[in-house]
Amino acid sequence: MKNVISAPLNAVLDTIHIPSSKSISNRMLIIRALAGSSIPLQNLSESDDTVVLSKALDNHEAVKDVGHAGTAMRFLAAYFTTQPGEVILTGSQRMKQRPIGPLVDALKQVGARIKYMENEGCPPLRISGGALTGGSLEIEAGISSQFISALMMIGPVLEGGLTIELKGRVVSATYIEMTLALMNQCGVGASFDGNRITVPQGTYNVEDFRVESDWSGASYWFQVAALLPGSEITLPYLGGNSLQGDAALIQIFDALGVHSTFTEEGLLLRSQKITLPEYFEYDFTACPDLAQTLAATLCALGVPYRFTGTITLRVKETDRIAALQTELKRVGFVLTADPRGEWLEWDGSRCEPQSDPVIETYHDHRMAMAFAPLAACLGQISIEDPGVVSKSYPGYWSDLEKTGFRIG
Repeated sequence: MKNVISAPLNAVLDTIHIPSSKSISNRMLIIRALAGSSIPLQNLSESDDTVVLSKALDNHEAVKDVGHAGTAMRFLAAYFTTQPGEVILTGSQRMKQRPIGPLVDALKQVGARIKYMENEGCPPLRISGGALTGGSLEIEAGISSQFISALMMIGPVLEGGLTIELKGRVVSATYIEMTLALMNQCGVGASFDGNRITVPQGTYNVEDFRVESDWSGASYWFQVAALLPGSEITLPYLGGNSLQGDAALIQIFDALGVHSTFTEEGLLLRSQKITLPEYFEYDFTACPDLAQTLAATLCALGVPYRFTGTITLRVKETDRIAALQTELKRVGFVLTADPRGEWLEWDGSRCEPQSDPVIETYHDHRMAMAFAPLAACLGQISIEDPGVVSKSYPGYWSDLEKTGFRIG
């Protein structure tokens, strides 16, 4: 199945209710479970990731299948080590290829009992949970911040608390800071000094909590605005004091003619034609989920670029760097990249585009949503496996249609 997206006839003038933050929702579900609370979380994300995580926490089945949900795999692996009983954590074939060894090694440092059931270093996992004694552990700072957040969140329920020493340069520190802020809002006096995270033993206290809207979901509307100058798009429930690192969108897209204003309704985007930069450089260490959106947008605008801080893109839902290179080539853009993923670059090189490009999504929601708006400059584009957007933004296609894009 594929969606064929055609460009709107005019700039977009509309209000779009984007989903709530998946990152905040998933963290609060784990914190609430560790608190032993059943208080409802307001505006909880309806994304696949959050639904899968919530189901795994709520059911009593011995086998927990998280599908493609990497966040759920990582957070649940840590959570179930602290809970009595045995569970098996498994997922899709792609999930069984995604490394989880650094997290498992760290959990074993505090006494967790975990065994690999198939390939060493990857799910599925057999976890025999129970009370754990905390202490100090070391973990490489350059790995996924979700590994670190998973460890942080179980810290208060470990006897003696937990100290995490981060070795090397920290990747995605904003997500660590998000986890810290949510933990402390729920009564835990944790701290983070750059390379050491200290989590005292304690008890979570979860009270009424409303999840804010998702800045990564907002990125696709910044993209639409940039590609269709003259657009005015209101995004409710986005405020100026966000916990999300992806709020960097405001500064990034300002250079591309998209200006942001906070109003009583939320965030108002206004775009206009400007003289675009001759070259764009950005370090995505703090906001890697924005890289696909920016890569596609800048190619469409004809702005060469170099991205750094992209190493984690190699181990996401797919190898996002390879996917970007392959799919942008279909529409005429030739990217180069470091084999390890340290950088991604487009120097303006072009090739002959396919006459009717069909974009593969690789089970990756962000590939679908980052490429669909390119219809605004290509006239038409097709997206394979469009249902993949349900992972984070189930209403994405209907929102695109609402603003004048035609989908067939």
